[in-house]
Amino acid sequence: MQIGEVASFQNGYAFKSKDFVQDGKYKIIKIKELKDGKVRFFNDSASVNVDDERIIEKYIADKGDVLFALTGDPVNKNNPLSWVGRVSVYEDDQLALLNQRVCKLVPKEGINAKYIYYYFRAFDNFYALASIAKGSASQANISTKDIEAMEIALPSLNIQNKIVLVLDSIEEKINQNNKINNNLEQQAQALYQELFITNANPEWKTGTINDIGTVVGGSTPSKSKPEYYTEKGIAWITPKDLSVNKSKFVVRGENDITETGLKNSSASIMPEGTVLFSSRAPIGYIAIAAGEVTTNQGFKSVVPKPEIGTPFIYYFLKANLQVIEGMASGSTFKEVSGSTMKIVPAFIPDVETISRFNDFCIPLFAQQRVLEEQNKALSSIRDGLLPKLMSGELDVSDIDL
Repeated sequence: MQIGEVASFQNGYAFKSKDFVQDGKYKIIKIKELKDGKVRFFNDSASVNVDDERIIEKYIADKGDVLFALTGDPVNKNNPLSWVGRVSVYEDDQLALLNQRVCKLVPKEGINAKYIYYYFRAFDNFYALASIAKGSASQANISTKDIEAMEIALPSLNIQNKIVLVLDSIEEKINQNNKINNNLEQQAQALYQELFITNANPEWKTGTINDIGTVVGGSTPSKSKPEYYTEKGIAWITPKDLSVNKSKFVVRGENDITETGLKNSSASIMPEGTVLFSSRAPIGYIAIAAGEVTTNQGFKSVVPKPEIGTPFIYYFLKANLQVIEGMASGSTFKEVSGSTMKIVPAFIPDVETISRFNDFCIPLFAQQRVLEEQNKALSSIRDGLLPKLMSGELDVSDIDL
């Protein structure tokens, strides 16, 4: 059957930019807020104050609503997270309204909306929808009619509910791990603020990043030499990898390089605990190497001095991101050079304060890393189950609700 037989879709409202305010009553859900299956608000997310009950009633996003991006990248772009047709579920308590080019599913009787969400989270189904988009090489569009016309083999409502139960249980564990990690992150940031900002000792020495760590650049082995690249080799990270993988700890990127590739480039192997810092396109992706890594030239990473440690470098870079961005140069796009990174102003705390901070953060970081690894494993299980559940290959009829 076609999806339009069991659901309709409501387009978003064409809000005008002049109506956007800093802290309005209603957040606006634009295409950019639909991220990897969730709705994520950012510091620059728009909001409005609206009194028109007709607009509120028609375009409100309720908790549990399933949303689609009607505009996005075409499938010839290699990042599915930005493709047109990507689906997200709204799980926030924040009052929010749909902007144009975002639509919500309005289910009829006999359908679990979350089942449709998971149906289009299965890559083959998502690809089928994104592939029918029209537009240019840089922007693709679909309509609600396109989604309604998609063919779907819909099981009984009872089976839908059981499939959603299985997948929701995995999602809930991932969400709980994320909440724990966010709480741990807030604790570490609060202690950094207390020790090094609020109660900073005016007698601490001042210097530069070069005094607290070693700045290391990266390189790209020749792409014309396939023997320089491999699936399992030396971890090689690019800014694009960190745009996709938002984890605090990074093990490897999309591609590894070989020993030959390493020798024939100026890339350097950096140790576990190195703080990776993207220096262009964009400036300011920050992550911690969970093992030995190399990077391309889009990084100016910092290998912490032993007496300083990874936690201090990590939060120092986060706290001073605007300062570093302000030191960038370039006409086409801004970039932080290696020489500039080395002279970023830094303070050098006393050994006792650094030790106190590290003693707090090291076990906390270890717990965060374990939870991130758990979530990667859970995500892999979920992604493996999705197509099998949707095709009926896995029988859930014996599950008790």
